[in-house]
Amino acid sequence: MILCRVIGNVVATIKQPAYQGHKMLIVQPVDEHGNDKGKSFLSFDSVQAGVGDVVLVEQEGNCARQILGKREDPFHSVICGVVDKVNLE
Repeated sequence: MILCRVIGNVVATIKQPAYQGHKMLIVQPVDEHGNDKGKSFLSFDSVQAGVGDVVLVEQEGNCARQILGKREDPFHSVICGVVDKVNLE
């Protein structure tokens, strides 16, 4: 899983039929201190996240499909949790 921050929404009038009804968000990987790390990418939302939220993203196709309940469809990245706080000790 990757720690990310949601930085935008995706609106698509035409998309893969399997993606109909699923919210796509743009996420930016961050380190444990909230600093940007790497390139942003698209992820499907399963937890009603919004812009500015820090989230956990799973980037493994089988896991993403199971979370979204779409075992045969082409999903790779899914937001699976909203992070309230990061504790470093």
